[in-house]
Amino acid sequence: YSSALAVGSLVFLSGQIPIDPRNNQLMKDASIDDQTRLVLDNLKAVLEANGMTMANVVSTSVFLKNLDDFAKMNAVYGTYFPSAPPARATVEVSRLPRDVKVEISAIAAR
Repeated sequence: YSSALAVGSLVFLSGQIPIDPRNNQLMKDASIDDQTRLVLDNLKAVLEANGMTMANVVSTSVFLKNLDDFAKMNAVYGTYFPSAPPARATVEVSRLPRDVKVEISAIAAR
């Protein structure tokens, strides 16, 4: 498992789920808002480790356990991409790793 893989000027970030990197604890029972915030913070940390910021993200894929959570997820998501948000696909899935509510992957360009 690679958290990120660079190919040319693109960096492909693996899907992140709401695991707190400070204590390696899963936030499984947290709200969709809190899970989304932690997932995006985790993506931000992977970007920073690769010398990039959220402004480098050109595409994301959002996987939701329940598409009824879209509005809440989107409200948090929008705070991470306040201008020129990346292209995005959002889909509902029947199950996510460790039964979380959201997973997000991304592609960034240098």
